Amino acid sequence: MLIAIGSDHTGVYYKSLIKNFLIKKGYKIKDFGFSKYGETVDYPDFIHPTAKFVEKGKANFGIIICGSGNGAAITANKYKKIRAALGWKKEIAFLARKHNDANIISLPARFLNKNEALEIIEIFLKTDFEGGRHKIRINKIPIKNDPQ
Repeated sequence: MLIAIGSDHTGVYYKSLIKNFLIKKGYKIKDFGFSKYGETVDYPDFIHPTAKFVEKGKANFGIIICGSGNGAAITANKYKKIRAALGWKKEIAFLARKHNDANIISLPARFLNKNEALEIIEIFLKTDFEGGRHKIRINKIPIKNDPQ
């Protein structure tokens, strides 16, 4: 399984931690993230290529990281085939996959410790989409024939 990962400067530590964790578990990683400590960058510059890679089907899932997780998720969700969920608790990550078929998890680097981050990632990647009534709802997300 191939995982795309991208982060800004606040996510450098978590990106490295998560990459090593996933590689040890046999996952392949495509890294779009920033990697230098002590510099600041703009998260969209790293989230756009990560989301595009997932949208094109080149990765099974994506992991994106910024300070709050919000900016990264908002950016990723601009892509039609992306469902990026803000993952700040294990239960949220579980439901993001099970009910929302999220294909990208966005982590808030400033609000997680390393154990929480790794548990969230593991749950997200191991949880299957339930389908059924949730698939009907997901199909209603894209705007169709917007009269504006």
